[in-house]
Amino acid sequence: MERKRIYNPNSTESLGDRKIFGGNPHGILNFTKAKYTWALKLWDYMEGNTWFPKEVDTTKDVLDYSRNLTDAEKRMYDLVWSQLISMDSFQTNNLADNINPYITAPEINACLARQAYEEANHSKSYAVMVEAICDNTDLIYEMEKHDEVLRRKNDYISSVYEELAGDVTDEKLVLAMFANQILEGIYFYSGFTAIYALARAGRMLGSAQMIRFIQRDEITHLLLFQNMINSVQKERPDLFTPELKAKVVEMFKKAGDLEIEWGKYITQNQIMGFTDDIIEEYIHYLIDDRLRAVGFEKIYGAQHPIKWVDDFSKFNDQKTNFFEGNVTNYSKGSLSFDDF
Repeated sequence: MERKRIYNPNSTESLGDRKIFGGNPHGILNFTKAKYTWALKLWDYMEGNTWFPKEVDTTKDVLDYSRNLTDAEKRMYDLVWSQLISMDSFQTNNLADNINPYITAPEINACLARQAYEEANHSKSYAVMVEAICDNTDLIYEMEKHDEVLRRKNDYISSVYEELAGDVTDEKLVLAMFANQILEGIYFYSGFTAIYALARAGRMLGSAQMIRFIQRDEITHLLLFQNMINSVQKERPDLFTPELKAKVVEMFKKAGDLEIEWGKYITQNQIMGFTDDIIEEYIHYLIDDRLRAVGFEKIYGAQHPIKWVDDFSKFNDQKTNFFEGNVTNYSKGSLSFDDF
């Protein structure tokens, strides 16, 4: 597969001929004409969600970290940021280098570009919190050099992206979409929930607020890739062979095993409301939900074991069911994703 041309004035592709990949786009982004109308709705929602790290007050978190967290909780807090920093760093580059160059629908190109900005904004938010709150900023940013479990997780995630890059084929690009769905929908959630668990006990409330903003963005990223996958299934059903589907299921299983291992490792069964058993059930629940969203069968039949997490992921005047993907914007008008 060739990278798309940036400018292609000789293109004769009609709107109806437009494809997620493998098309022949003109190279002009026209927001008044789009084949994938869900992408325009998603763009509007992403635009309405614009936020900046400086909006979040973490002053009290500085005192909580130094005075009110146990050593186990401090360790968990530091490890959470190390892992989230890694993933958003990966994703900022992955979207620009490995995904967007091969997507041939301009309205989706725009959403992916917006997502790349949001991933970089998340990195800025981590820098704000780590610099203000934690004891050793440099260690957190280089934790994978010292922590074997984090290094193993980062190595696997990056190896998947590297394997799916290189000589890109149709099948590789589809698998890369699933890899992105997994990153946005599985790998962040032990870290998110760990911070919410602290907030549930009345500590690190500013950090939890920052996570709310970040998670709200990640849900739009998840929806973006789920809709890309579902659209490709309609356009290219020939690609979704039993062999490819088996690879996808194995990717989810491996991701789940890694995220469960990570969740148990950072909490060490010492965080109230987020025990080892709950972590396993929760990640299995998320896997089932993500598979169902793209037309696959559930693997585990797991139930949501910590519904209090849903409350912590909401804004006061925002109605959100993150796991069903139905979101009402809390500040700038409203959009429904019922049609997703």
